[in-house]
Amino acid sequence: MPDDPALWPATRQAAAIRAGQLRSADLLERYAERIARINPGLNAVVTLDLEGARAAAREADAAVARGDDLGPLHGLPVTIKDAIETAGMRSTGGAVELRENIPERDAPVVRALREAGAIIFGKTNLPRWSADGQTYNEIFGTTVNPWNSDRVPGGSSGGAAAAVAAGLTSFEVGTDIGGSIRLPSAFCGVFGHKPSFGVIPTRGYLDHPQGGTTEADVNVFGPIARSAEDLDLLLEILRRREPPWTAELPPPPDDLQTLRVAAWLDDPFCSIDAEVLEVTRAAVAALEASGVQVDHEARPDLDPGEAFDLGGRLIGEAAMSHSRPDTADGPSHREWLDLNTARAALRSRWAEFFTRFDAILMPAAFVPPFPHDHEGDVATRTVICNGETRPFLDIAGWTVLTGLAYLPSTVPPIGLGASGLPTGMQVVGPYGADRRTIRLAARIAECSGGYQAPPIAR
Repeated sequence: MPDDPALWPATRQAAAIRAGQLRSADLLERYAERIARINPGLNAVVTLDLEGARAAAREADAAVARGDDLGPLHGLPVTIKDAIETAGMRSTGGAVELRENIPERDAPVVRALREAGAIIFGKTNLPRWSADGQTYNEIFGTTVNPWNSDRVPGGSSGGAAAAVAAGLTSFEVGTDIGGSIRLPSAFCGVFGHKPSFGVIPTRGYLDHPQGGTTEADVNVFGPIARSAEDLDLLLEILRRREPPWTAELPPPPDDLQTLRVAAWLDDPFCSIDAEVLEVTRAAVAALEASGVQVDHEARPDLDPGEAFDLGGRLIGEAAMSHSRPDTADGPSHREWLDLNTARAALRSRWAEFFTRFDAILMPAAFVPPFPHDHEGDVATRTVICNGETRPFLDIAGWTVLTGLAYLPSTVPPIGLGASGLPTGMQVVGPYGADRRTIRLAARIAECSGGYQAPPIAR
């Protein structure tokens, strides 16, 4: 484990602050120094409020000295993806229309973090309206991958994942509608969790000029961190506790060797780059060597190509309908209802699969982090996989299959490929089994090395 407290998991940092072994003010200054040194070349953190954070950190340390009751995140300095409303701090959604937007209210997730003792000191970069698999916009420019500046950190929570990987924050909260937590986590070598849809409230999401007041279909908020234990703690803090219902999640299994685990690591519908496949297969083999049995033949009873097309249409409406021109055509309400009915059938097929299996292991991205490409848009760009040109939208091929169905998906870092770039995989479970996927992801990371600090962070 790294010696620098800035690179520790949030759970270790919080325990050290509570014990008086680490001061909140000192941890904040470490982050401020690292941001001044590392962020100019990374461009992950785009807004700072160090003056306000320093005052909050001093008060946090005084509370420890007084012996006050302390929240589980007491004194942890953190950043938040710039798509999430944060009171008194510029929050833009990556769009020039909100360049000067300073919300008067916190999104529920931000309020929950503050109530748990966290200190919000900055915001992280994203693509315009969170609608890309890489991270750049007209206001703040381009965020690069902390392992290789010529490559993307993923999107849309690319600034969030890069900041966590580089040790610029204790943890992050990102958003995910088509893979926006999972892809950056895999590309930057950190842990990410896409919760079951609805488990974490998503009001305060800035995906169009009047955004923040409603919750979009498919979209979720979730944690990005340097350990699976952090994900579990943050899920508990962020889960919905608003009337009329509270999200109660069952505990993880005590014995992972009792789990029925499937592995779906490649498929002609979205074939996998050889480098990614090699690392993923090695991680699954290491999991099996630890005593967890894995079925490599089991598949849900669905056509992945048809499911991806369905997901693309529903996610396109959820993500883009408010921000596209008024003259652009979208489906009628009747057509959307038909799409939703098809999704319900798909969810039933996933549910049937999970009567026979407790989890399934799947790729997060079909390629390693790819070079920056700002030409055209997501519909016209391409990426190279195994020497062949593929549509850019294929990067969400595997994440859409699970996100569309509202399923929980945890991404652990599973090692570096031949290019020296990180790889992650999805650990997917039935709806509501978030703690199960996080626990299994922890075992996979234990077997495959887990979080490693990129050279830029050391």
